[in-house]
Amino acid sequence: MSEFLIAPSVLSADFGRLADDCRAVDEAGADWLHVDIMDGRFVPNITFGPAVVAAIRKATRKHLNLHLMIVEPERFVEDFAKSGADSIVVQAESTSTIHLHRVLGQIRALGKQAGVALNPASPPALIEYVMHLCEVVIVMTVNPGFGGQSFLPEMLPKVRAIRAMASERGLGTRVMLDGGINDRTIRPGVDAGADVFVAGSYVFDAPDYAERITALRRAAIEETA
Repeated sequence: MSEFLIAPSVLSADFGRLADDCRAVDEAGADWLHVDIMDGRFVPNITFGPAVVAAIRKATRKHLNLHLMIVEPERFVEDFAKSGADSIVVQAESTSTIHLHRVLGQIRALGKQAGVALNPASPPALIEYVMHLCEVVIVMTVNPGFGGQSFLPEMLPKVRAIRAMASERGLGTRVMLDGGINDRTIRPGVDAGADVFVAGSYVFDAPDYAERITALRRAAIEETA
């Protein structure tokens, strides 16, 4: 893919000044804003509900990408759609939803882009029969639940398999990498076929968000040694 999108994850923002941080990263050149929704059940952490997403929506006009790492997402997608999400991604695993096809259809019926995410141990086969319903597929390159973890390079073959699956079917699916993305790990992701990159602590832990986003764009197009 020739277009690379940078999606800073607000999980790494300063929650005490969340709206200001969202505006700042927007102005610094983010393409999307990525919001991790965690319920303390599917992953061992609790983050945001629809009211917080609505507040983030007021702080940015950029594409708002929600990743629901929750149990029974079908109970909540309508509320999150109303909160201002542009795309809503649910987990593929049956420990999240037992009706993956149905919940993806539900998201699309609400007028939102739908997507699915795969945890590190989950194979591409889990999404083989729902790929046509997905505008985005997230490959988790860390175990979900917390920011600041190290990139898992063993996930790159999975990215290649999903990109090949989309290409063979003529789908324009975006493949997103989420976890441990920085100026060293983004290029291997590009080479494997990913085109959207979630960057949390690498962007928000820096004093200059624009410098970090620029560094990611530069690293994405540089030839590896």
